[in-house]
Amino acid sequence: MRRPLLLLSITATLAALATSLAPPAAAAAPDWNTDLAAAAYAADPASVTASGSENAATGPGEAVDADPDSRWSSESSDSAWLRVDLGATVRVDRVTLDWEAAYGKQYVLEVSKNGTDWQPFYTEDAGTGGSVTAHTYPQEVTGRYVRLRGVERATPYGYSLYSFKVYGGTPAPASTTRTNLALHHPAYSNYYQHAGNSPAFVTDGGRPADLKADQSRWSSDWNADRWVAVDLGATSTIDTVDLYWEAAYAVDYELQVSDDNRTWRTVYRPSADDVAARRADIKSPGEAAGRRDTVKLPTPATGRYVRMLGKERRSFYNPAPATAQFGYSLYEFEVWGTGGSADAAYPALPGEQSGAYRTTFFDDFTGGALDRAKWRVVRTGSEMGPVNGESQAYVDSTDTVRTENGSLVLAAKYCKGCTQAGGGTYDFTSGRIDTHTKLDFRYGKVSARMKLPVGDGFWPAFWLLGSDVDDPSVSWPASGETDIMENIGYGDWTSTSLHGPGYSADGNIGALQHYPDGGRADQWHTYAVEWTPTGMRFTVDDKLVQYTSRTKLESTRGQWVFDHDQYLILNLALGGAYPAGWNKVTQPYWGLPQSSVDAVARGGVRADVDWVRVEQKG
Repeated sequence: MRRPLLLLSITATLAALATSLAPPAAAAAPDWNTDLAAAAYAADPASVTASGSENAATGPGEAVDADPDSRWSSESSDSAWLRVDLGATVRVDRVTLDWEAAYGKQYVLEVSKNGTDWQPFYTEDAGTGGSVTAHTYPQEVTGRYVRLRGVERATPYGYSLYSFKVYGGTPAPASTTRTNLALHHPAYSNYYQHAGNSPAFVTDGGRPADLKADQSRWSSDWNADRWVAVDLGATSTIDTVDLYWEAAYAVDYELQVSDDNRTWRTVYRPSADDVAARRADIKSPGEAAGRRDTVKLPTPATGRYVRMLGKERRSFYNPAPATAQFGYSLYEFEVWGTGGSADAAYPALPGEQSGAYRTTFFDDFTGGALDRAKWRVVRTGSEMGPVNGESQAYVDSTDTVRTENGSLVLAAKYCKGCTQAGGGTYDFTSGRIDTHTKLDFRYGKVSARMKLPVGDGFWPAFWLLGSDVDDPSVSWPASGETDIMENIGYGDWTSTSLHGPGYSADGNIGALQHYPDGGRADQWHTYAVEWTPTGMRFTVDDKLVQYTSRTKLESTRGQWVFDHDQYLILNLALGGAYPAGWNKVTQPYWGLPQSSVDAVARGGVRADVDWVRVEQKG
């Protein structure tokens, strides 16, 4: 049985989404969660077309009819496609695909203004079916037509899709009458938690009535120094700003305007009494609710950009008497006034760099000692503190860091209770070096030839870390981390991964690679990453083991934080969270069994590095 079809035409739906001329006190939340593909099909079944269908019962309309049990099944062709005409030009916020068992292994989502010229905004190169939501932020995805174009099927059958949903709305146009100028306009922030909480949600017109539900909201990471901004498209006269907060609201903040998105003028800040009252409102997260701040400016402000700059986050009992703070969480950012323009657009993402690669850093460790003009020796308690539950202290000693026979040696040592570092006592020492302040760089091919120790809980790594990691307004994982090679003592595999907001720690974007033809970690192998503005390509012995594109990462996981400098790190850790997650060892050390302790005590547990190279374009 089919569900009732939506009777409202797509044009009327978009008009309702785009316009609201009532004053803020009377404004109702628009229908922000309308599936525009279903609305288009309800208004005109001919708006949905496909390259073909398996049979009459699985035509293209079955993917957009709001019935979760019906499906479009294409002809048996890798290049099959499905297209929807939305009836009007919209800014597309996200597209959701619900696959049947015959899913796409490779496919592209595209948008067009005329049905002829197509712009890709999401490319899947390793699909696994299920439900996939591709968020468009921070890309400019505006058009009337949206298309799924197949590249490679995962099965011998045609593509089979239960639903093809499109969400978004028409950007607020220039207006001489008072309106919400921010609706469906580009929004930005310095950091956000993950793709489902990007700043794009603050201008989509959506907010739950009780200001409590987890939907349609921007959520920053856990830091007070965070902002969210809206581009109105042209200079505007602003008299009121409405902020619809989730429970994690700002205790103190500034509203600012700008003409150029660089120089900001503060036009409002809560009074000291207001801040004190907001600070005193402490409840458990389950009891706390959001709030609406209607800020009527004493004098209308002019500017093209408006932003909320957080100064202090709300505190919670979690549970009492412990106090917790979360990131700022904002459902909607409404800017009321006149002016603006629907022409506001997200800037184009960076493209590939031009030119040929050239070596900009190389060390083959042939000197009699570590070249300290290139490397910094890292010490626990000085350059870093304890991390990840690891058992070693990093020390500056030729016992743990040295050159030997043309290679770098990072060695582990055992001595019960012998090492004091950073206020702690350690039974193990080991080596870690990096290039911070000596080589901090952006983009390039980074590679090293290494031979690794095998044994449960030995954790050598070759990786990059964002150079701003020690800035308290950034910190990890907003700094970004690129793990070119990690090994936790298993002889037959290593791993690669990326860490950032929304994809850190156990939730990283990573892959395992098993050596072919009986290869082992304790043999020489070359580990590398090619880091570009558009993605990361990891290889082992020149074989691709992981590719992550910028657009796929931001569409499905979180913010790309790899457009700034990183630096090189080589280290040998012992035990800790990553090994323990695999070997389940808790005694005598977390992730480090007695057999591995004995191996360290006997000597010879070491990671060897033949050379390290950085190549860059330009």
